[in-house]
Amino acid sequence: MPLLDSTTAGPARLGFSDEKDLDAFVDKLGQFERGELAPDGWKAFRLVNGVYSQRQEEAMMVRVKIPQGLLTSAQLRVLGEVAQRWSTGRGHLTTRQNVQFHFIKLPDTATVVAALGAAGLTTREACGNAVRNVTTCPFAGASALEPFDATPYAEAVTRYLLRGPLSSSLPRKFKIAFGGCCGTDCVGASFNDIGLLARARDGKSGFRVTLAGGLSTLRRAGILAHEFAPAEEVLEIAEAVIRVFNRAGNRKRRDKARLKFVVEAMGAERFLAAYSEEREVIRRERRPQTSGLRLQVEEGRPEASGLGFQIQAAPARTVAHPKPRSVRPGLAGWMATNVRAQRGPDYAAVTVRVLLGDLTSAQFGALADIADEFSEEREVRTTVDQNLVLRFVRRAHLAALHAALDDAGLAEAGAGTVSDVTSCPGAFSCRLAVTQSRGMARELGTALHEVAADGLHIKISGCPNGCGQHYVAGIGLQGSVRKIGGRPVPQYHLYLGGGFGAETASFGRLSAKLPARRVPEAVKRLIALADAEKAPGEAYESFLARLPAARVSALLQDLEELLAPEPQDFVDLDEQKAFAVELSEGECAS
Repeated sequence: MPLLDSTTAGPARLGFSDEKDLDAFVDKLGQFERGELAPDGWKAFRLVNGVYSQRQEEAMMVRVKIPQGLLTSAQLRVLGEVAQRWSTGRGHLTTRQNVQFHFIKLPDTATVVAALGAAGLTTREACGNAVRNVTTCPFAGASALEPFDATPYAEAVTRYLLRGPLSSSLPRKFKIAFGGCCGTDCVGASFNDIGLLARARDGKSGFRVTLAGGLSTLRRAGILAHEFAPAEEVLEIAEAVIRVFNRAGNRKRRDKARLKFVVEAMGAERFLAAYSEEREVIRRERRPQTSGLRLQVEEGRPEASGLGFQIQAAPARTVAHPKPRSVRPGLAGWMATNVRAQRGPDYAAVTVRVLLGDLTSAQFGALADIADEFSEEREVRTTVDQNLVLRFVRRAHLAALHAALDDAGLAEAGAGTVSDVTSCPGAFSCRLAVTQSRGMARELGTALHEVAADGLHIKISGCPNGCGQHYVAGIGLQGSVRKIGGRPVPQYHLYLGGGFGAETASFGRLSAKLPARRVPEAVKRLIALADAEKAPGEAYESFLARLPAARVSALLQDLEELLAPEPQDFVDLDEQKAFAVELSEGECAS
């Protein structure tokens, strides 16, 4: 398959790759293989370039950075090629809108980076102590509810910070999210280091800005920095926060190094004062070129001047002429859960449910063909719940689109329902994971297939780090272990009542510790209790948040205590052998 020119991501999108990254990667890999570069030096370098080690010896994971979650059809085809030629035949969508490939051999990593780069895709700063992928609402630019399209502003921040002087040498990882396009915070902006929600005031575009949110061991919503900041100031805002973090972050203790710990140590008032002072420093440094730092908005599209990068207008949409197909079973159910209104009465946005976040190489290619045939953008957007969105699809073409997705094995209904479970890779590949979170996600998806619990979300992580974002789910599950009769049993910490969507995230409370095999029954009981007792119109997460701990204990006591364990309780889901904890030094904090 011929690859694309390295400077483009297709006929109308600028890519994010740089040939210098590949040259440096090839050089460093060669040095390491010849023994000229120490393992620690190689580790630090490859992490900044998106290459993690796995729990399996000699296996590597390559994370592809997908800024704003935007993928062209041409890029989808290249991702499918990478999956087929160098990985397991599959790619994995993450909760930060990226794509990961597992079980790649170390000598092949340079070839993979080159293939991705030729399609305008980059792995640069996808891992390590770096500015990670800038996530963005997948409906930005298509939502009828948005005050303006946040996508180009997110792209400007990405391009401004990518390969920047501080962007890959921070005390710890740094995350930015843009949302507010659908009347809600659908990207979890409030638990990012910088969260920006689109707003309009007096006819002007701007953002509500929060800083230093986070999950894991210290869960906190970001502190409010601006109720409304003019949209053209986003670059200055991002640079100022990163400068403060670079200066004040803890470089001695990785477990205390995130921006939220800076705020914890300084206090919100002192931190915001330092941030404001840094913005003044930036302005003094850049005068009289201050206008070059800011984004100048012309006809609703931002353009950066004198900053070394371009922001393109969205490509012109092309009229779709899909071929007719016969109606398939399941169309009505799919329409009810996977199709939503967007800007323009003739158009719809379609969520493609991706089970476990996994796409086969054939499905990558099929999605590319489907995007070309049905979407007037010829693109897809990844989501933070591991699905995909096709936008600007004509409503008249929905039945044919459903049939095309069905042919690709991607017509599963239930997007966004309780059975659409989010999960990190867990012990399938991660060094830090305790349990097979993917197995639990598969089990729950099957068990809850016919359960109606609108608005309830389940998220799973294999360890406390929270890659599956389980702390902000109505029902969150965190992998753990206990011993019964001296034998280890896989279990999950059950968190209840978390969520995001409003301006501030809520974090679930630890409510039980359940053996893995008993979790599906526990979830069914909790849903049944909510159905019987929650107030009319009350959200499931609100009911679970106020549910007294004593009620939870009484409801789940027999499952939690496991008084009569069975042989299968000692075997993790997705495993055949007896459960054993196999932890090693992880690289999430490296």
